[in-house]
Amino acid sequence: MAAVDLANHPGHLARRLQQAHHLLWNTMVSEEITSPQFAVLNALVDEPDLDQRTVGERVGLDRSTTAEVISRLGRRGLLDKVRDPQDGRRFLLCLTEEGLRTHRKLSVRTARMNQVFLAPLSAAEQTQFLGLLRRVSDAVEELRNPVEPFVAQP
Repeated sequence: MAAVDLANHPGHLARRLQQAHHLLWNTMVSEEITSPQFAVLNALVDEPDLDQRTVGERVGLDRSTTAEVISRLGRRGLLDKVRDPQDGRRFLLCLTEEGLRTHRKLSVRTARMNQVFLAPLSAAEQTQFLGLLRRVSDAVEELRNPVEPFVAQP
């Protein structure tokens, strides 16, 4: 059996892309706040007072990862949980002043990192690349929550 050509294997390329993103994130944005943590901060800037489940849905994190990210951000003093006045069983999340400052600082760094990350592509290629990534990501979300069960073909 011949070896698989990983240069044309989407999963392999996605992993390499993630490794490059992780390296750039740690060197250009933050070693303390991860990309998923920034995504949660960003979601709460965009829509304050969301519950934990909704935040996770907005940023594409599973429930356990969302819970861990929110716990870490809370321990760092970047967000607070307040009881929902409409439903005392649930908590709403809101950024602290420090959370807002952190988001502002990291937003500038993230914009610069994205420029470096996409620099090998022309402006038109960047637009196309991001569109294709969104399309594949959206399709994967549909596989995660299918209308009909997905059955792998042999």
